[in-house]
Amino acid sequence: MGTFVGTGSLVRLALRRDRIMLPVWIVLFVLTASSSASATVGLYPTISSRVEAAGTFNSTPALVALYGRIYDPTSLGALAMLKLSALGAALVAVLGYIVVVRHTRAEEESGRLELLGATVVGRRAPLTAALIVAAGTNLVLGLLTALGQIGAGLPATGAVAFGLAWAGAGLAFAAVGAVAAQLTSSARAANALSSAVLGLAYLLRAVGDSAGPNGPTWVSWLSPIGWAQQLRPFAGDRFWVLLLLAGFAVLAIGGAYALVARRDIDAGLLPDRPGPASASALLRSPFALAWRLHRTALFGWLAGFVVLGAVLGSIATNVGSMLSSPQAREMIVRLGGEKGLTDSFLAAELGITGLIASVYAVQAAMRLRAEETAQRVEPLLATATGRIRWAAGHIVMSLLGTGVLVAATGVAAGLSYGAAVDDLGQVGRVLGAALAYLPAIWVVTAVVVAAFGLAPRAIMAGWAALVAFLVLELLGPLLKLDQWVMDVSPFTHVPKLPGTAFSATPLVWLAVVAAVFTSAGLAAFRRRDIG
Repeated sequence: MGTFVGTGSLVRLALRRDRIMLPVWIVLFVLTASSSASATVGLYPTISSRVEAAGTFNSTPALVALYGRIYDPTSLGALAMLKLSALGAALVAVLGYIVVVRHTRAEEESGRLELLGATVVGRRAPLTAALIVAAGTNLVLGLLTALGQIGAGLPATGAVAFGLAWAGAGLAFAAVGAVAAQLTSSARAANALSSAVLGLAYLLRAVGDSAGPNGPTWVSWLSPIGWAQQLRPFAGDRFWVLLLLAGFAVLAIGGAYALVARRDIDAGLLPDRPGPASASALLRSPFALAWRLHRTALFGWLAGFVVLGAVLGSIATNVGSMLSSPQAREMIVRLGGEKGLTDSFLAAELGITGLIASVYAVQAAMRLRAEETAQRVEPLLATATGRIRWAAGHIVMSLLGTGVLVAATGVAAGLSYGAAVDDLGQVGRVLGAALAYLPAIWVVTAVVVAAFGLAPRAIMAGWAALVAFLVLELLGPLLKLDQWVMDVSPFTHVPKLPGTAFSATPLVWLAVVAAVFTSAGLAAFRRRDIG
């Protein structure tokens, strides 16, 4: 039992550190699930309308690949929660492995875990504490999600199954994060490895779900995300599938404990790739160094956004037949635009991709603080490199990186949609609509830069701001919030293109706001101490 000594203290420390982050994410997930259930109740009021919508949905391979399959076309709950079944489980999975990596590998990388290890703390206590926090978070999230759906009027049994599906996916990938934390030597690499496993799991589910009757439908059963969906909430409630998720988590956690005993503190089992003995031309400026540090993550995000854009463009050609009731048509128009269901759908989905691109923006900008706390900034600033030039490299990667992502989405969506309707002129139109979100994304980056300069210990304000904007953008129209509340989000001011008249004025003002926040952060960074 000596290897687990101190677990309770580390759990309390982790909960104290995450006392803001975890409640915010739980509330976001619960509100998203419950509001989706409430909003859908009036969209498909009759069984015939549900069967018609489900038939159209299941016959569209792109939709099935993105969201999954509707297994009971008469079930309101199955139709209401379809978009949050596989996709929501994947987002909960991200939270699961981030929590574990944050309290294991990230703590080792910063040196704090080595200091704690010098006290009465067992070798396996940090991993155990991280897993306890992740498991508790997922169980609370699953319970509150079920209660929220019951309150929205969905059947209790299906709501419990849905909550357990989310919790099971989160716990399974918390275990994946535990293994990744032992294999890699940095938190960034551990999160990247966990993300790669999640991407593979989602791809396997998509291949299996979209396969025809004679295709490899069994591939879905190779994926933890597929298992979460095969619980079939509101469409059979197969609780026995939870045994697969639990078994996977147990095996992965057992492997993580076995690996803990085989490595040194601050070392990973996978060998680090050594760099060249002398600096190359690619590392002779702050901008080149920033590119070297960000390029791997950017390429991974870019691949995902190209696929996402192509899928959205393909779905857009079928959106009219998906919505069989006037209420459904009114909803998509209210969320996305004013002219035509297809334009409204593209506008709404491009807005969501803009929010997703903001996640990359926050990650890239927060690299400023990560480099500082890892004590890699001071040696650089001891050379001829100035503070502003160093910081500008990471800020430019955040600004230009998001530009590349949204442009790739627009081009891919435009090509996919244009090819389907035999009009490649749609490419420029959809690309322009995607690029319109850049000033709003830059505001999110500017919030991170301002926090980095003015209050570096409050750098998590970037994530808090993004979550707030996400809630306002996705739930504001459904909850009928006052306009002044909606205006807090920069995404509210972006013209909902395509489908509405373009106005450059709000975009210029957003760019000005981003410039002011960024300048304030850089000015404060010039004057404060490093550390």
